[in-house]
Amino acid sequence: MNFISWADFEKVELRVGTILSAEEFPEARKPAYILKVDFGEAIGIRKSSAQITDLYGVEELIGKQVVAVVNFPPKQIGPIRSECLVTGFYNSDGKVVLAVPDRDIEDGARLA
Repeated sequence: MNFISWADFEKVELRVGTILSAEEFPEARKPAYILKVDFGEAIGIRKSSAQITDLYGVEELIGKQVVAVVNFPPKQIGPIRSECLVTGFYNSDGKVVLAVPDRDIEDGARLA
């Protein structure tokens, strides 16, 4: 395990956002969705490519709150520019389970 300082951790902007749309991303090398996530007025709506197709369907993602890193530089992934990193955990089958708040919270709230 690599240890980081508290100052390093404070640099990471982990925020809550609500998924507004999800669509198939056929150009991706691995199965993925293109998500549009609303992080509230201060941050706005950001796009992300998310490899979460094993456990989630497009319909169930709409309206779901997720935790994402919003201060990575944008990354070109095929034809889209990913503007945030939606977080999750690998389960025992190697499939991604989204990191989500267990209660509704204001979009843009920062991880405490």
